[in-house]
Amino acid sequence: MKSSKRPLLRSALLLLLPWCGVAQADWVQATDPLVIRALPDNLQTQAQNPPTFSWSRHASAPPGYVIQVFLNGVLNRSYNSNRNWYLPPRALPVGSYTWRVRPSTSQEWSTPRSFVIASNSQLFEVPENLALRNTVMRKARPRAMPSGLKPFSSWSAAMRADRQAALTSLAYEVNYYVGSLNTVSDSEWPLPPSKIRTAALVAQQANIMQRVNPNARQLEGAATMYRLTGQQSYLDEAIRRGDQFAALDVNGPTSFANQDMGSRMIAQSLMKAIDMLAGALVVNGDTTRRDKWLSVVASRTRDLYADLSAGGGRLDQLPFDSHAATSMAFLTLTSTLALGDIPEAAAWFDFSFRAFVSSFSVWSGPEGGFANGTAYAEYEADFALQIWPALAQATGVNMFDKPWSRGFAQFLMHFVPPGQQTHVFGDGHENAPEYRFMKGFASRYATPQAAWYVKNLSRPDDVLATLQAPYPLPVATVTAAATAPANAAYYPSIGWTAMHSNLADNGRTSLYFKASPYGSFNHSHGDQNGFVLFSGGVPLLTETGWYDWYDSPMWNTWYRQSKSHNALTFDGGVGQVVEGYAEPLSRNGRINAFSTTPALDYVEGDATAAYAGLLQSATRKIWYVRGSDTAVILDQFASATPRVFEWNFHAYAPIVTDAAGNISVSNKGRQVCVVPLATTAQRFERRAGPPPQSGMVEDHGVFVKANAATSGEFLTVIDVGCKGTAVTLDTSNGLRKLVVGAQTLTLPLPK
Repeated sequence: MKSSKRPLLRSALLLLLPWCGVAQADWVQATDPLVIRALPDNLQTQAQNPPTFSWSRHASAPPGYVIQVFLNGVLNRSYNSNRNWYLPPRALPVGSYTWRVRPSTSQEWSTPRSFVIASNSQLFEVPENLALRNTVMRKARPRAMPSGLKPFSSWSAAMRADRQAALTSLAYEVNYYVGSLNTVSDSEWPLPPSKIRTAALVAQQANIMQRVNPNARQLEGAATMYRLTGQQSYLDEAIRRGDQFAALDVNGPTSFANQDMGSRMIAQSLMKAIDMLAGALVVNGDTTRRDKWLSVVASRTRDLYADLSAGGGRLDQLPFDSHAATSMAFLTLTSTLALGDIPEAAAWFDFSFRAFVSSFSVWSGPEGGFANGTAYAEYEADFALQIWPALAQATGVNMFDKPWSRGFAQFLMHFVPPGQQTHVFGDGHENAPEYRFMKGFASRYATPQAAWYVKNLSRPDDVLATLQAPYPLPVATVTAAATAPANAAYYPSIGWTAMHSNLADNGRTSLYFKASPYGSFNHSHGDQNGFVLFSGGVPLLTETGWYDWYDSPMWNTWYRQSKSHNALTFDGGVGQVVEGYAEPLSRNGRINAFSTTPALDYVEGDATAAYAGLLQSATRKIWYVRGSDTAVILDQFASATPRVFEWNFHAYAPIVTDAAGNISVSNKGRQVCVVPLATTAQRFERRAGPPPQSGMVEDHGVFVKANAATSGEFLTVIDVGCKGTAVTLDTSNGLRKLVVGAQTLTLPLPK
């Protein structure tokens, strides 16, 4: 009923618009999947109020655009923008809306699009640039630190009880690295810059980051300790580290052209130190050192701004660039802290700030998932802790209050729960989570769920982020009982589901499934309809390969291929098509259905598009029976060409077959049995992959159909713990019923 009413309501709203006889052209939605999408749309209720309006640029390249917003068919707001997006500075009233946009130089209005502002749409207002700059300029340095954060000598007894341990830890860290962390020098990297991405160049660029990052942290840590304690030794250490960064050749190995990540980190850490040390960098009126540091910040940030602002702002039109999106975050904070000291900073700020906060993040919808995988979600949490708190202190705009950010915290709880030993899906999935970043991010929320997550993460907080945060942290103010989120969750805009036996229990079973509209684009893999299984945080059925470097031979031939995941292939490992630039974004998957009850979770994914025409259909249905801790997986597929289909599964431990043909995996005291319920003849085979990382074990198994066919299915039971769960398949009376323990499942008939 709900779906049938929406088109009627949308049509009714459109009839109310004043057309004025002007012909309509839907120029705002490009056919290129990499171009910005026209949003909001489809009568969707907006998580954020006000929403960001976005559209593809008009072919005439006008100097600006006019946006009209109609409430119940009556013009409610009109805005002007010189870019192809606009974030209103004030909230919209609750109601049903349509909006349209035209170039400022013509009357070529776009086709109207609809959206809803509901009573539960969360307020997130961002002032215009002039007001923001005035706010920043009025704030005394350090702008990046909480105004009420006093020196340690003035801390209350309660604050000492809460944060003295963090202060002691940071003091130990900084003091330890005074003598053990070498400063950086251009002479460390003799390789000349090259545009050819060789293993040697990748190694050099990685080494630059391995040297720059700890020195940047040491600079910031020493500056923070000086701000909190006033001790001269910390000022001396901060100056030593800042001087070494200032001495690096801005056109040398750490230049933006050669290592943009290193260059942006150097600029940001220097600007943070200038802000925190404030007048301490000026001795008897001598501003030489401060001026030198500022000149380096200006030079490096000038290159960063030139890259991002190319073409009027390349991310405005082509937002699916994770590298550039992170660079935008660095530009935003550096320019914010540089206002008033670097003349160009005002232009940098006006270009970056509202763009950054309005478009975050392109890797999911407003519910807050992260399509690039949980390893990159961890990196996002790390960058957020480095950048967002300082922005909030300087501007008053708190990114942790953005609806997407609140959802992202929940996403981390569902897909990186306490005790899980590896990440899931996408580049870096084999890495162990660094929980201090997830813990730090969650601590910014005063919710029972955040309190549960923080309480159950044994990893200490990031002490530097903690000492730079307002007191008390929001999570410390929660008075309600700490409560885990729901045991199952679906994040529709990224096509991910999580199914846990009991999320609150560290011994939980966790089954993750993915059929994503982002396909294998960027850091994602050809794993549509893929799943990963954990027990007690231990990976049992998992993804394989390792992230040596982006676009490496192994990355292309194994790591992101379907055959390295728990996914469907055919004819000796042929899987989803991942090659190309924009194409992987449209060779994707989708979730057709998801439901959850206390007893049973169900998800259905469709990966047909990911096979790029090689298959006519490829669907996977998964039932997770919570009572018996058992999963049932049904794959159904069809092809115009007869193919030998394969059901791949992998483990970080040996896949064992006994004399009776039973298949199991045991890893770190956890076990799973893989039980095929063959409806047509198939066999089990072992497959070989590339050598795993040193110290790791990888094993690869596959069920292979005995004969080539144009259609078929795999029906498989996953018995967590190898309990011998009773399973009975009944095909009488033209139906298929599978009884798993006490749960009866009705399965579709073979196609």
